[in-house]
Amino acid sequence: MTHDCSFLADLLDDDQFSLGDSHREGHAGDWGTPDDEQVRPDVVVWPESTDDVSAVLAAADDRGVPVTPYAAGTSLEGNATPARGGISLDVTRMDAVLDVRPADFQVDVEPGVMGSAVDEAVASEGLFFPPLPSSGDISTVGGMVANDASGMQTVKYGEVADWVLELEAVLADGSVITAGSKAVKTSSGYNLKDLLVGSEGTLAVVTRATLELAGRPEQIRAGRALFSSLDDAVAAVADAVRSGVDVATIELVDATSARMANAYTGSDLPDAPTVFLKFHADHGVEEEVAFCRSVFESHDVGRFEVVDGDEMDDLWQARRDLAYAVQSYDPHLTPLHPGDVTVPISKYPELVRFVTDLADEHDLLVPCFGHAGDGNLHFSVLVDERDDEQVARGEEVQDAIVRRAIEMGGTSTGEHGIGRGKREYLVDEHGEESVEAMRRVKRALDPNDTLNPGKIFPETVGGGRVGD
Repeated sequence: MTHDCSFLADLLDDDQFSLGDSHREGHAGDWGTPDDEQVRPDVVVWPESTDDVSAVLAAADDRGVPVTPYAAGTSLEGNATPARGGISLDVTRMDAVLDVRPADFQVDVEPGVMGSAVDEAVASEGLFFPPLPSSGDISTVGGMVANDASGMQTVKYGEVADWVLELEAVLADGSVITAGSKAVKTSSGYNLKDLLVGSEGTLAVVTRATLELAGRPEQIRAGRALFSSLDDAVAAVADAVRSGVDVATIELVDATSARMANAYTGSDLPDAPTVFLKFHADHGVEEEVAFCRSVFESHDVGRFEVVDGDEMDDLWQARRDLAYAVQSYDPHLTPLHPGDVTVPISKYPELVRFVTDLADEHDLLVPCFGHAGDGNLHFSVLVDERDDEQVARGEEVQDAIVRRAIEMGGTSTGEHGIGRGKREYLVDEHGEESVEAMRRVKRALDPNDTLNPGKIFPETVGGGRVGD
């Protein structure tokens, strides 16, 4: 179905929208959208202000034209795919750092600002944005807020949601609202801010975010620990978290992932289960490192090394490049879906063992890595897409891992969001009554199903759309 978007000519300058094939093709999906599931929008729009966003949404809502927010396009579950066509609303021109208030530890930014640009803007004040994902240099604040992103430092600092103070956002009908407060705490009214965070652009389009900042730690150390078995490595991680080791980052890389990283980066990471570590402190960092070492030694750690300064970057290069390493490891093998499950930390060793046993049982290559300190496991089920039987086995394994994580009290997605890719697990995870409550919120704020339709859940129990 195509939509008449000629009304945009009355709202925007000529260079703010495009019907061109190349622009439409470039907005047909995000990183997590398979080629056969991409949908070209009817038009791509580049708003440059809140007023632009408001005008476009009001007009589109009135005419029944779907609007899908788009930023860097680095989402991994088809979150930014314009499933029903219509308008792809690209906010990347709204990329200003509006105000830095170091005395309040706050910064105001537009949604198109890259995450790394936030840190750059506040670095001279000795501040940083702690929950910045590892993909912060290629993803925008708007996308991070929409998907409630998190990253390697979640174990110490929490998710992006924990550092969002206030949002300006435009609802489907063009209404502009402010959610949250610049005060560090408030109990005034409904918590609309946290409702919008993680809503994946289905409830509103964020046009400004006030983010909380923190002082840069005086002492930073990075290290890695090698283990002879994966069981020992994951047990050490869980024990360190339970014991209260003050660690900023604690990442798991299994032997398969290490081998892939070496092939990609030319690094000399041993083909052994490895735990990567970072410590942040203003004082006493060496004592914390020693505490962690003692915990790991009770789990037969083979090598425990810690460095500072420029050596930290070299030590961590293999982990940072791992996502690319998995993609390029074997030209005949393709990851089926981005694995992103999270379980309570006590269940983490059991989950990792389940994944490795399942991979062996089905004779598949399934590298495991991730933000182990907060129970987040990334995995990639690699298959030869020319082999239908192997693809079927891979899909069975992928599904079994997600469902097992939910059974353990965990979630189908720790940081990538639901998008289109994880919709089938939402009821299993939350229950039909809870999902129906989500639908009611969607209907209340977007009765015409204008904003990012086809994401998170079917808008009706029967699988249809609100507007049908």
